[in-house]
Amino acid sequence: MLWQGRRESGNVEDRRGMSGGMVAGGGIGAIIIGILYFLLGGNPSDLQNQGFQGPQTQSSAPRSAAEEKLASFSRVVLADTEDVWGEIFKQNGSTYTDPTLVLFTNQTQSGCGFSSAATGPFYCPADQKVYLDLSFFSELQNRFHAPGEFAMAYVIAHEVGHHVQKLMGTTDQVDQQRQSLSETGANKLSVKLELQADFYAGVWAHYDQKMKQVLENGDIESALNAANAIGDDRLQQQSRGYVVPDAFTHGTSQQRMYWFKKGYETGDIRQGNTFESNQ
Repeated sequence: MLWQGRRESGNVEDRRGMSGGMVAGGGIGAIIIGILYFLLGGNPSDLQNQGFQGPQTQSSAPRSAAEEKLASFSRVVLADTEDVWGEIFKQNGSTYTDPTLVLFTNQTQSGCGFSSAATGPFYCPADQKVYLDLSFFSELQNRFHAPGEFAMAYVIAHEVGHHVQKLMGTTDQVDQQRQSLSETGANKLSVKLELQADFYAGVWAHYDQKMKQVLENGDIESALNAANAIGDDRLQQQSRGYVVPDAFTHGTSQQRMYWFKKGYETGDIRQGNTFESNQ
C-alpha cells in the first residue's frame, strides 16, 4: 500500500502507555471477552465489564521506530477513510462525521465499558470511537498468518464501517431488534452487521484506489487473506476443533471474503444490504 508521506488524520487520541486508576470487574469477564470478542469488530457493550476510571499516568518510555511507523500508518488510513466517506456522504446529500481513533496499550476505558487488548480492535457506538492496540497487527501476522499493510488497513476500514452503520442508523435498529430475539437470533443479526462492515471496508478500498491510487500488487489479496483468517468457522475450528454455527457472531471466512470483495468490486453502497441476503 502506498501510504508514506500522505496526510495523517488529526482525529486520534493517543493513550499508549497509560496506566493506573482502573478498577475492573472479575477476571472471568475479561476471559470471556477475550474468547468471544477477539474477532474483528467485536462490540464490548455486548459483554460490558464495567470499570471505574481514576487518575492515569502515561509512560515516558521511548517507543520503537516500528511502533511509531504503525501509528503513522494508522493515522494515514484513518485520513483516507475520512476522505472517502466524506465524499460518499456528500454525494448522497448528507454529512459525514469523522470518528476518533484511540490508540491504547493493554487496556482502556471506552463508552462501551472497560476493554483489554484481548478484544481486538473495536468500534464503540456510544462514543463513536475506534479503539486499537497496535500489538494486534503482530497478532494478525503471526497468529492469524495474515501479513501485509493492506490487511492492517482492512482492519481499520472494517471498524470505520461500523461507524458508517452508526451514522446511517443501522446500528441502533439492530440493537433494538436484538432485544426481542433469542441468543441465536441475536447472533445472526450480529453476523449481518459485521458482514456489512466488511462490505463497507471493500467500498472504502474501491474509492481509495480511485481517488488516490494507493494499491500495490497483492494488496486486495492481502485483505481477503485477513478476512479469511478471521472467519468464525475457521477460528472455532482452530480453538475448539469443531464448528458451532449458532454461535457465529461475525460470519464465515467465505462470507467475509465475499462481502469485502463485493464492496471493492462494485463501490456501490446500495448493494451492501447483508440483512436481505442469503450470503
